[in-house]
Amino acid sequence: MKRAIYPGSFDPVTLGHLDVIKRAAAMFDELIVCVSVNSAKDSGLFSPEERMELIQIVTEDLSNVKVDCCRELVAEYAKRNRARVLVKGLRAVSDYESEIQMAMVNAKLYPKLDTVFLYTRPKYAFLSSTVVKELARYGADLSDFVPRQIIEQVRLKVAKSRKDYT
Repeated sequence: MKRAIYPGSFDPVTLGHLDVIKRAAAMFDELIVCVSVNSAKDSGLFSPEERMELIQIVTEDLSNVKVDCCRELVAEYAKRNRARVLVKGLRAVSDYESEIQMAMVNAKLYPKLDTVFLYTRPKYAFLSSTVVKELARYGADLSDFVPRQIIEQVRLKVAKSRKDYT
């Protein structure tokens, strides 16, 4: 069985993420979308469990996609789950430099692990979770940025976070 892992923070999952998920799911027998808890980033808008729930909602029609969370190095998670491929989406050339470095580190930690880069479709090249959160804070229409199934959850979470800071 060809198992791959698509790690990321997914705070929240965007249409760009979903595009990569669908494309990767078509390439592998099983794709684990792994919410990685990044020690270098703040706690995020959504908890890891909430992020997992949102991803499950938007991937429910993809039978070979599993959603999980890891609080360890992705290479260790891949080894423990017997996956030999990481999937990474690239939006711009600037992403490539940091991602290739991480791919080499991961290969050093787990030599059987390869990283496959999927370019982002041009219509999503500008899109990031950070952009989505900023748009939501200003009440913008999110339908071109976030899967429709989770737009309301994103709006409510952003509204709640704004109230918590006032």
